[in-house]
Amino acid sequence: MTTFRRRVAEWRPPSLRRATLWVPQWFPQVAVFNVPQEAAMAFPHLQQPSFLLASLKADSVNKPFAQRCQDLAKVIEDFPAKELHAIFPWLVESIFGSLDGVLVGWNLRCLQGRVSPVEYSIAMEFLDPGGPMMKLVYKLQAEDYKFDFPVSYLPGPVKASIQERVLPDSPLYHNKVQFPPTGGLGLNLALNPFEYYMFFFALSLITQKPLPGTLHIRTSDCAYFILVDRYLSWFLPTEGSVLPALSSSPGGPNPSPAPRTPTMPFASYGLHHTSLLKRHISHQTSVNADPASHEIWRSETLLQVFVEMWLHHYSLEMYQKMQSPHAKESFTPTEEHVLVVRLLLKHLHAFSNSLKPEQVSPSTHSHATSPLEEFKRAAVPRFVQQKLYLFLQHCFGHWPLDASFRAVLEMWLSYLQPWRYAPEKQAQSSDCQARCVSERWAPFVQENLLMYTKLFVGFLSRALRTDLVSPKNALMVFRVAKVFAQPNLAEMIQKGEQLFLEPELVIPHRQHRLFTAPTFTGSFLSSWPPAVTDASFKVKSHVYSLEGQDCKYTPMFGPEVRTLVLRLAQLITQAKQTAKSISDQCGESTAGRPFLSWLGFCSTDANGSYAANDLDEMGQDSVRKTDEYLEKALEYLCQMFRLSEAQLTQLTLALGTTQDENGKKQLPDCVVGEDGLILTPLGRYQIINGLRRFDIEYQGDSELQPIRSYEIASLVRVLFRLSSAINRRFAGPMAALCSRADFLGSFCRYHLTEPGLADRHLLSPVARGCAARRPRGPRLSLRFLGSYRTLLSLLLAFFVASLFCIGPLPCALLLVLGYLLYAVAMTLLTERSKLHHL
Repeated sequence: MTTFRRRVAEWRPPSLRRATLWVPQWFPQVAVFNVPQEAAMAFPHLQQPSFLLASLKADSVNKPFAQRCQDLAKVIEDFPAKELHAIFPWLVESIFGSLDGVLVGWNLRCLQGRVSPVEYSIAMEFLDPGGPMMKLVYKLQAEDYKFDFPVSYLPGPVKASIQERVLPDSPLYHNKVQFPPTGGLGLNLALNPFEYYMFFFALSLITQKPLPGTLHIRTSDCAYFILVDRYLSWFLPTEGSVLPALSSSPGGPNPSPAPRTPTMPFASYGLHHTSLLKRHISHQTSVNADPASHEIWRSETLLQVFVEMWLHHYSLEMYQKMQSPHAKESFTPTEEHVLVVRLLLKHLHAFSNSLKPEQVSPSTHSHATSPLEEFKRAAVPRFVQQKLYLFLQHCFGHWPLDASFRAVLEMWLSYLQPWRYAPEKQAQSSDCQARCVSERWAPFVQENLLMYTKLFVGFLSRALRTDLVSPKNALMVFRVAKVFAQPNLAEMIQKGEQLFLEPELVIPHRQHRLFTAPTFTGSFLSSWPPAVTDASFKVKSHVYSLEGQDCKYTPMFGPEVRTLVLRLAQLITQAKQTAKSISDQCGESTAGRPFLSWLGFCSTDANGSYAANDLDEMGQDSVRKTDEYLEKALEYLCQMFRLSEAQLTQLTLALGTTQDENGKKQLPDCVVGEDGLILTPLGRYQIINGLRRFDIEYQGDSELQPIRSYEIASLVRVLFRLSSAINRRFAGPMAALCSRADFLGSFCRYHLTEPGLADRHLLSPVARGCAARRPRGPRLSLRFLGSYRTLLSLLLAFFVASLFCIGPLPCALLLVLGYLLYAVAMTLLTERSKLHHL
């Protein structure tokens, strides 16, 4: 920052030099002033900020990026808040883009230091928490300016709630909704500068169009991702008891804290107070919140904005509707979005775990505790948990069944392991005892029970539908199994389930309790609930607040989930065998290829079939990784659910995963019906997951099969027309010759007829019917002459003959004679084999 400010101090933009000030031609009566302040004092009715805004807009088109940032830094330094408030909305939009996604602004999501180091450095210094842009925010904050933000661009549940005159449950919207004047369009939020800036910053991740697939940008290297990390580290500090001091301009007023909202209850989604919002806005109350809470208002606002804009896209009612197969998705997150949310969760764990040991227990809560410490304790359960759960539920149910789900998986696993971000983790040794999950985390596990159990069941349902032979999918199963198999974690989850399933009749004083989500008011400090020591009540309150009062809970260690785990164990065993089989086939095909296969003349599979798996692309190393991942995943699952080796062996045999005598995989499970083979549900499941497959081959007219890569397309078409003309012209004589019972008839049948259909595999009913309707008589086929291999062999034969001084014509006669001898021998052998079968 020192270098940046020194560069700014040494350079002054032309529009701000003391000589003259540029004035538009449509103001001829205005004289030239030496400084902007003089213009504002002499002609207040001309609204000097409009000149400033017009000048900056013109500079944004005509000047390079570095010079524009220097101009803006100097403007923010020299001009008072009264003149800066007019440019603030335009500046925020020009940086983060428009809310409708049309303007991309500075395109921070694609800006990387290694690609554009100069622009990256300037942008990061300008937008740094202690940089010029935040200084502008604090200047405007001190004057209590408000800026309108359209409700129509808020997340779906929030927008729907406000439009129905019900205030959302987050205090972020408390006392901010403004109804349009008569004849006006749309609802607006009246936001202070800090809120307005953060709203645009957070929404730019959502509103801007997704990155093109051709751009391979690592999210963690882009300016937006790093800015999120800087803002989190600045406003949610993990070290120290107070936030970094605000930097104000020299001689200027210190930025005052944001106006606090009154401590009064408001409607939640489950209630039906249709006029409460209007009454609340029309009756503004005075601000008299606890002064101690002023030191964390920026931290509280930052967290609420990030959670609302990134996670609050699904309400409980919307989530229940989305369970219908006919439901239409309202919002689809991107992989970049998920990675940023994971960064938020990791930092929140570090932020919450930075509490001192004596401050962790709620029983030590007292009025002497600082607001920042209170906020650390309440940040995750009060602001994040419910919205994150619904967000994860949607991702688990609607994300494509491909490797991109890894981002969602890692976000989920990061939330499940707050101990990874605890300060004492740094001092842990590598022994087994140190990796055991401490009993200190039992309350977190119990109060987030659904995050562990319900989402684990959701992952099982996804894993059962994916191809576990793929190394990327195998890695995801391994990661989940490894996390849940951590020592003492399964016992904590079981204890939480026991607390939830504890019957209410055992404790009479809890029979009439209503399990509801905690209500919020303007500031979370004003509504801090008394500590609840009843662990069973806390677990039930958590479950009912996330799933509703009528939810049906499926125990993670119950018989239903255990059945799913056994199925997954079976699939893991099958996937290991399939990977080995594919590896063996790849090795055989590679070793059996002829010398000329590198020219593309050899068809390793005449029917063009192949195994659609990324093992084919990555080779033996991929097989090794897949086997390691699946082996360890199976081991972890057996530890968690206490599966015996005998159970696995029995279930593996029941699914028919053993190999046949030749060491090849069996056909998919099917039964023989009147029209041929019919797949069973197990057979369909085996085909979908790539566990088994049919040997597919072309069984149509050999002359009409697709042109192969080892054939010359134009030559094949010419030869087909030629042979078709010959067959039409000489169809009768060829049929007469083939009908003879002597050697000449056998010789003609060998060349002019195809093998009988009875010698082929069982056809499907449709193919068998088509074959029966197309009787094929004797015909000549010249297609073999269109093959690269045949032509190259002929050229090679003529070349070798020329070495022995044999001309082309004698060479051709010798080739014909040689082929006739070969054909006579093959005819005799064919006739002898037919007599042997008879």
